[in-house]
Amino acid sequence: MDAEIELKLFMQSQYHDLLVKLLNGMSESTPQNTRELSNKYFDTAALQLRRWKMGLRVRSSENFTEQTIKTAGSVIGGIHTRPEYNVPIEQKIPSLNLFPKDIWPNEADIDGLQQDLHCVFETNFTRQAWHIYIEGSLVEVAFDVGEVLANGESEPICEIEFELLAGEASALLHLAIEVARTIPVRLGKASKAQRGYQLSGHQHSAPLEKIDYICLPTDKSLPKTLEVLLETGIERWQIIESLLIETRDIPHQAKLWMQLRACVRLLRLTLSQFGLLNKQVLQYFELIEQQMQFIEPLQSLSLILDEQKKLLGKRADKTVITELVMTKVTELVSSHKLAHLWQVPEYGQLQLSLVDLLLKTTNGSHQMVDYPELGLFANHLQQDSWQKIVNLMPVTAAMDSLDYQKVAQRLDESILVGFAYGELYQAEDREAFRAPWQDLALGIQTLGSYQLLSEITQDSDIEIASWLEDKAQSLLFAMEHSRKSALGNQPYWK
Repeated sequence: MDAEIELKLFMQSQYHDLLVKLLNGMSESTPQNTRELSNKYFDTAALQLRRWKMGLRVRSSENFTEQTIKTAGSVIGGIHTRPEYNVPIEQKIPSLNLFPKDIWPNEADIDGLQQDLHCVFETNFTRQAWHIYIEGSLVEVAFDVGEVLANGESEPICEIEFELLAGEASALLHLAIEVARTIPVRLGKASKAQRGYQLSGHQHSAPLEKIDYICLPTDKSLPKTLEVLLETGIERWQIIESLLIETRDIPHQAKLWMQLRACVRLLRLTLSQFGLLNKQVLQYFELIEQQMQFIEPLQSLSLILDEQKKLLGKRADKTVITELVMTKVTELVSSHKLAHLWQVPEYGQLQLSLVDLLLKTTNGSHQMVDYPELGLFANHLQQDSWQKIVNLMPVTAAMDSLDYQKVAQRLDESILVGFAYGELYQAEDREAFRAPWQDLALGIQTLGSYQLLSEITQDSDIEIASWLEDKAQSLLFAMEHSRKSALGNQPYWK
């Protein structure tokens, strides 16, 4: 049995030659033979192996055939650790009896499983490999280009795997960061097996609810809290990416983009809170935030399409307006695809920097500031966040639409701080305090909707200007009343 420890990155095929040149030119780099690998993945009709979190394949090349089974492992950020068992064979069908008996659950009927095995999907790719010594560790870098095949359909494979052969897992990350300085990459959450099951129709990405309260560690230690916040943020980021790739529904895509931005903002806030937001990582965050500026209008326009919000009321021209809005939303989503974001080198560099921080936190190698216990720490963060909001919109000030737009991001971030630590407090008190502030955030988005409606309908025959003005003034009156009332409420963390 081998313990496979690896980090996977996805990249675009046009960087093939640049990657090969980079890896060939590294000191202590030894190119290995290039191989054509054919892989058939097996399971039962009921996907019993998948249920046990096992992956079974037969891999063939020019001069060898072997069967491999991988059992349940762990993932920290993007680093996968998973036991695997490899057995050379001569046939094309795996023989389960060749694996150690102790890997199977007690209830496993090996003979029954064997009879029910069939090939669910295939992955075929060309693998170029290098052995690279870095920081006293030996890493195998494998660059795979090919395709996943299932049900007559295919998906491209273009990924880099960093597998630890000897030494420390941190070497994987440092080598990956070195690659990311030259090649635009992103974390690869989905293994070839996961992609195969998805393509075969046997697995779908787990749905992600809205950014919500995070389940904090029961021991309430600060290092463990940081670990949970980072791991949750990185995991959600990759899940949202997967859903954006799969989703064709435009309004749903718009919601996913909003969730992605909230996830990135929450990670930045977390690093800032723990004193880990250095200048370089901050620059990464700022650049990605700039790339996501389109989400603000997308968020406001999506409110108009939300039937539950009924922003257009019973207007006779509702259908015509909705069509105009849908055209604009489609244009925004289409011109800001994930593929464009993946071309920004800082995107992958930020992800890898976060994984590096997570790994150091998990290993206890961070020089943590001597913080108080978690409850006091959370109280301080929320008080600081709320005080900034109070300073931006004091009770004595009169705020118009532009004033509210200026505080939108700060209010969003304050709400996210509450999501990170809200589990520590009584739900009734917490929700009573947060509700008016969340209503204000929705009000700001709605004001943005009215402004965008004015712009979209400007060159049309739709008479809407006075209606929008009345709506905006009515909403502003309600928001001002709500804001001044909210500022008088007792914070739940005191």
